[in-house]
Amino acid sequence: MITVKDLTKSYGDNQVLKGLSFSIKNNEIFGLLGPNGAGKTTTLECMEGLRVYDKGQVRIKDLSPDQALKKGVLGVQLQNSSLPGHMKVKDLLTLHCYWQKKAFQDALFSSFGLEKLYMQSYKNLSTGQKRTCHLALSLIADPDIIFLDEPTAGLDVEARHQLHQKILALKDQGKTIILSSHDMAEVQSLCDRVAILLKGEIHAIESPEVICKEDSFTNTLSIKFREEPNSFTLQGATHISKRGDYYKVQVSNLHKSLEDLLAWANKQGLTIEDLAIDKPSLEERFLTLAREAKQ
Repeated sequence: MITVKDLTKSYGDNQVLKGLSFSIKNNEIFGLLGPNGAGKTTTLECMEGLRVYDKGQVRIKDLSPDQALKKGVLGVQLQNSSLPGHMKVKDLLTLHCYWQKKAFQDALFSSFGLEKLYMQSYKNLSTGQKRTCHLALSLIADPDIIFLDEPTAGLDVEARHQLHQKILALKDQGKTIILSSHDMAEVQSLCDRVAILLKGEIHAIESPEVICKEDSFTNTLSIKFREEPNSFTLQGATHISKRGDYYKVQVSNLHKSLEDLLAWANKQGLTIEDLAIDKPSLEERFLTLAREAKQ
C-alpha cells in the first residue's frame, strides 16, 4: 500500500532523516513512534505530500504523495489544525466538502455525532469535539489511507475511548491507518505494527507483541499466598520485594519461573491465592531503545 525507500531529508547541516526504508501493508494500523527531534513529523509530512524530501522515494498505491493527496487517496488529520473559531461547524464541514468537490457528507458527519454540533461555533467545541471534527474532515473524500497525528492528544479517558472505537471501525471498513502518538498504551492497543524512529533511523519495526518480547526484558509476578511463608526465594528471580500482601518478583524466563514457583509452593505446603503477570510494555521497550541511542 505504501513504500518508503531511502528517504533522506536535511535542514541545513542537520540531517533529520537518514535513508529510511519501510513499507505499510493494506488494511493495517501502522504506528510511528519517536521522541521529539527524531524526525517523526518530517517523515509523516514527506509521506503526506506536505514536505519535499531530498532523496529517496515515497509511493502510495503507485502514486506520488502529491498525486495521492490530490486524488483523495489520502486523508490527513494534522496534530494541530487552525480553523476559524467564529464559523459554525456545519459551515466548516460544507466548505471542506466544496473544496474536495464532494456533496455534503451528512451520513459521515452524523456517524461521528456532529449533527448535534452543526449550529455551534468551532471555538466553543470541547477538545474532544474538535478532534472528532478534524477526523471527520479527513474522511470527506472517503480515502483509502488515513494519517492521524496525535489524534487523542488532550482528550479525557472517555473521549479517547470513543475515538479509539472510531479508529478501529475505520480499520473494519478496510482503511489503512498511519498513527503517530506519544501515548504508548494507545499504540500498543491499536496498532498491528510499530516503527520506532530514533535520530532519523528506524531501530525497530514489528508488531507491538514482538517488540515487547525481548529476552533481556523482565516480567513481574504479583503473588499472594494464603499462608504467609517464613521466607520466600525463587530461583532465577532478578528482584523480589513485598508490597502489602503481595510479593513482587521480577523474572526473565517466565515459563521456567512459573514452574519453579508452583513446585516451591507445593513443597512448602503453601497455597497461591492470587497470581498476576505484568508483561513488558511498549513504553519500556521504547525507553530502552531511546537510552541506547543516546549512548
